[in-house]
Amino acid sequence: MRIVVLGLGYLGATHAACMAEMGHEVLGVEVIPEKRAQLAAGEVPFYEPGLPELLKRHIDGGSLKVCGSYAEAADFGDVFFIAVGTPQKKGEYSADLKYVDAAIEELIPLLSRDVLILGKSTVPVGTTQRLSERVDELAKDVEIELAWNPEFLREGFAVEDTLHPDRVVLGAFSGGQAELICREVYAPILEAGTPFIVTDPPTAELVKTSANAFLATKISFINAIAEVCDAAGADVKAIADAIGYDARIGRRFLNAGLGFGGGCLPKDIRAFMARAGELGAAEALSFLREVDNVNMRRRTRMVELTREVCGGSLLGKRIAILGAAFKPESDDVRDSPALNVAGQIQLQGASVTVYDPKAMDNSRKLFPTLDYAESAETACDSADVVLVLTEWREFVALNPTKLAAEVRQKNIIDGRLCLDEREWVSAGWNYAS
Repeated sequence: MRIVVLGLGYLGATHAACMAEMGHEVLGVEVIPEKRAQLAAGEVPFYEPGLPELLKRHIDGGSLKVCGSYAEAADFGDVFFIAVGTPQKKGEYSADLKYVDAAIEELIPLLSRDVLILGKSTVPVGTTQRLSERVDELAKDVEIELAWNPEFLREGFAVEDTLHPDRVVLGAFSGGQAELICREVYAPILEAGTPFIVTDPPTAELVKTSANAFLATKISFINAIAEVCDAAGADVKAIADAIGYDARIGRRFLNAGLGFGGGCLPKDIRAFMARAGELGAAEALSFLREVDNVNMRRRTRMVELTREVCGGSLLGKRIAILGAAFKPESDDVRDSPALNVAGQIQLQGASVTVYDPKAMDNSRKLFPTLDYAESAETACDSADVVLVLTEWREFVALNPTKLAAEVRQKNIIDGRLCLDEREWVSAGWNYAS
């Protein structure tokens, strides 16, 4: 099929490349010239394992092309995916849908034949209905069907999650062709036995936001338990392991530590709360406010712990921060807990040096006043405390004996409970977590 993907960020670029991998002819639309030029040359302007090879193969093979023209896209496509960003509004909890709205406003008047538009972006419940009414107003003697097909990607595993998802969800209005067309689009996936859940648009929108809210709640739950463990002298990791054996609970997303960040969970749970308030159901999601509070409190606690390890003051101390991305296998620093902690520590008078395997350029743009190193060892040079704040494998594999030669004081804080405490303590380090 001839498929158009509108917006080539993390979601859109991955989806476009994977659609080409499934055998479709794909045109990606990116309005930012610099990003468009990189993608057209087969280069990915962000870090996502497996995507550069996939993208370049299909760019070079001609099954995936990139342009900046909605007019060209309107002439090309039979199915259109909206994959633009839905950031949090400044000063509000609500999602900013200006990019989604702009895609509809620009595309629809240009269409001259019947098409299906599928939304991939994470949007508040009710968005598909609102946009469908606008589509009907803008359409010129053609039948344009709008449905929502939410994504469930994990950064660092986006290609795998697109080509081998655990489910495909479609929210469509009755009487249309969306289900039939989607079955054709996703034929290789569905033939492999992937569940295909067809429902109405509000339900599909809520599937996505509910999934993110649940995951955020699970992370904040174990971090709240970690606070109790700190007070009681208990082992939160052992608790997570023990309760994780319960099939009703499961072990995944029960890793206590610095908390969640990135471009999805924080803004999505806030937008969910805001939309529930608009619908008169604010009390139903009031618990998400505490989920958010627990998450942000972990960052403050990390700063406090660093100050305690330094003897009560950070003034004049040298702090090494290992990790800047909000999670490993990503260069995404949006709402990064690690950089938030680094910035807070610097404000309290410490000299802070940051190293991350992939997120250095993005970190410099966001926090230009921090110092940056080209390796973990260099970042730890003469450090009074080393903080591991993103669980990259290279940090987990650090040799504590060798690293001891680089630092001024052998203090390490494991912000992700990813290090072997016994190994570090036996090497003479003061280990805290």
